[in-house]
Amino acid sequence: MTATRAAAYLGATFLCAAWLASAAGVVMSPAPQPEQTSPVKTSGTESLAAEVQAQTVRLRERMATPPTPREPLRNPFAFASREEPKGRTALPPIAQPAPLTPGVVPEPPLSLIGVAEQLTPQGTERTAIVTADSDEIYMIKEGDLLGGRYRVKAVGPGSLELTDLVTGGVRRLALR
Repeated sequence: MTATRAAAYLGATFLCAAWLASAAGVVMSPAPQPEQTSPVKTSGTESLAAEVQAQTVRLRERMATPPTPREPLRNPFAFASREEPKGRTALPPIAQPAPLTPGVVPEPPLSLIGVAEQLTPQGTERTAIVTADSDEIYMIKEGDLLGGRYRVKAVGPGSLELTDLVTGGVRRLALR
């Protein structure tokens, strides 16, 4: 500890001691007592008691009949009823498609999207690329089965002939 710091602590200690000594020398004088006088008469005590009695009677009359509950403004568990807008006309009924006759199976939608050719020692061999609506792609050659319903009869440079195994008819697909 340096001499400067020791002098600062000693000075602060003397200041606190002087402040405490000065506070001990101060004497508190008692508060002056007010003069004893007679109480002031008020004329409001009787009127105040009468007013309290009147309020009590009114409160008892009001509490004798309980308040009637109000109807709720809304029901959170039910939707409000709404009127049908005016000016709407009914749409004509939708015509139903004719029912298929039993035993006739509709043809699936097929589309020829390409024909590939490959040279072999036996000649040119063509492969047809066919797609259906189910996003399936078939690569078929002559004599192959297509979907269990068609047999490939012939693959031309821009067309395909299929024999329907159910009806026996011929279906032709062409490139678009």
